[in-house]
Amino acid sequence: MSAPPGRQRSLGASLLDQVLAETLDPAYAQAAAARAARAADLRPDPDPDRGAAPGRPPWLRRHRGQLLVALTLLIAGLLASITYSEAAAGAEGREQARQALREDIRTESDNADELVVQLEELTAEVTSTRQRALEASSVGQRALDELAAAEQGAATVAVSGPGLRVTMDNAPPEADSDPVGGSAEVAEPGIVQDNDLRRLVNGLWAAGAEAISLNGQRIGATTTIRQAGGAILVDLRPVAAPYVLSAVGDPQGLQNAFLTTPEARDLGQLTPDYGVVFEVGRADDLELPAATAAELRHAAPLAATAPARGSGTTPGAVPDTPDPTSDGD
Repeated sequence: MSAPPGRQRSLGASLLDQVLAETLDPAYAQAAAARAARAADLRPDPDPDRGAAPGRPPWLRRHRGQLLVALTLLIAGLLASITYSEAAAGAEGREQARQALREDIRTESDNADELVVQLEELTAEVTSTRQRALEASSVGQRALDELAAAEQGAATVAVSGPGLRVTMDNAPPEADSDPVGGSAEVAEPGIVQDNDLRRLVNGLWAAGAEAISLNGQRIGATTTIRQAGGAILVDLRPVAAPYVLSAVGDPQGLQNAFLTTPEARDLGQLTPDYGVVFEVGRADDLELPAATAAELRHAAPLAATAPARGSGTTPGAVPDTPDPTSDGD
């Protein structure tokens, strides 16, 4: 029933008319429409070639998240592939460089060994020629004896005989080091230093050693033992632990004299303090190689000795053989 013209409807009548006209709440109607739209999106399209229905979101918009994920994975895989290829190429290049260095070192070592052999052959030839030339006279024989003593002092001849064998080594690794990974860390005080080896050599000389070698290298009057970084060099040749020193001499007397030296007492104290290995033992048969002789740069003939008074020889003349009847007056 409509209100008479010109008469204003009351607010209550308007609300009552609205309630009677709209039996379903608008919020419920909106939710039902949303459910119907989602159900329509899930249904397969019977005609894919036909355009999207009005109001229906296109396929690209509905699958945009999946496409972004796939694109991200594709880019990540591409970057990982490029990174792996570059890393593999770099590792291959480094391995080739290391192999080339190893080949160079091997070649130079072979050349050095050949030169050493050649030097030994030439030295033996020179020694043999000198021996034959000097043995022809008494003066030459005396020169040979003096030369032999000098070579013995310069450690340029091989020596063999009984003596002492002294071993020094770094302290064992700590008990908590990793045995699986192979780490064997040793505290710095437990590492043998070049000064320790010098004191050991000096102690053996002071005890009366006739000849000494360190890890197969002969120790002479001009031999240097020094440290360069983490390596110990003996005449510029590296030696590694354990360090074994062989000293030729009377085993009993040499051992007693060496153990009473200040050097032996100081080195022996390294074992309880830092764990350094220090062992002394006798050896019956030691073989010490000859050291490299110093390079001869200058030589001059010896001055002739004046003849004995009454010998009847002219000044400057050297007799080939001594007079067996002469008593030296």
